[in-house]
Amino acid sequence: MATCTVCGNDYDKAFEVRAGGDAHVFDSFECAIHLLAPNCAHCGVKVVGHGTEVEGRFYCCAHCARQGGGAELTDSV
Repeated sequence: MATCTVCGNDYDKAFEVRAGGDAHVFDSFECAIHLLAPNCAHCGVKVVGHGTEVEGRFYCCAHCARQGGGAELTDSV
């Protein structure tokens, strides 16, 4: 069994994610998102989907990018 990096749960189905040269053990995707997903620079929500990056800042959508940085972006479906 392995212990989750975030919540400390000792779980037999834990998984490891390597990011930026570091290895992290998680018991759920929720804990992985909590630790690894960036926050939107405008609204603060975790950027779990595609999002967008403008001048080194992450945004959850084009609307937030326009509000937070004035970028002329459009969402695509």
